[in-house]
Amino acid sequence: MASPLAALVLLQSSFWDLIKNGSVLANVVDAILVLFSIYSWTIIFAKWSSFGAAKRSDSRFLRAFRKANGLEAVMVASEQFRPSPLVSVFDHGYEEVSRQVKARGALANRDSITRSLQIGTNQQLSRLEQNLGWLATTASVSPFIGLFGTVLGIIRAFQNLQGGGSSSLSTVGPGIAEALIATAAGLFAAIPAAMAYNHFGHMLKEMGSNMDDFSLEFLNLVERSFGD
Repeated sequence: MASPLAALVLLQSSFWDLIKNGSVLANVVDAILVLFSIYSWTIIFAKWSSFGAAKRSDSRFLRAFRKANGLEAVMVASEQFRPSPLVSVFDHGYEEVSRQVKARGALANRDSITRSLQIGTNQQLSRLEQNLGWLATTASVSPFIGLFGTVLGIIRAFQNLQGGGSSSLSTVGPGIAEALIATAAGLFAAIPAAMAYNHFGHMLKEMGSNMDDFSLEFLNLVERSFGD
């Protein structure tokens, strides 16, 4: 009875033999799917890190914001939370408040502060959303690319069947294996990308809601600090 290691070596050898003996077009399809998968996983790990860092820094900044007595104190404290998306939203609101106070000595247009906060929120959401579209593309396109490779493998199997005049496994096996490899590669690229896209989409929605809530808290602090 062969050992598990020997069986694994044999399986790897058979797999690479199938790749080497596969048609050029089928190998191109497989290579495209591998590149899709590699780039998707790169985005997944990068987003996992950046979203986690953003949520942690947001939480710390929000605690500091709620403990501060005024905008100036928040501005000083915000320097240590610069990766936080909430800090960027705060910066937009604070800059608008500062312009109005310097120009007129008081708040002249509260709506412009709200618009500045919304601009900051939109910019941060756009930054966090960057490259997520690639995950959606991979999730939707990869199965079809894999299906194309599957069709090529089946066509090859029928060609071998017609040319060899035999229906033995050795005749149709390479084509069927080529088709299954393409199918598996398409699913391997698509499934993680779809799951990650949905997960990060939920996180993005949650962070957007947090930024909107923070904007309201910012306006409340402005009202308390510069109320008539």
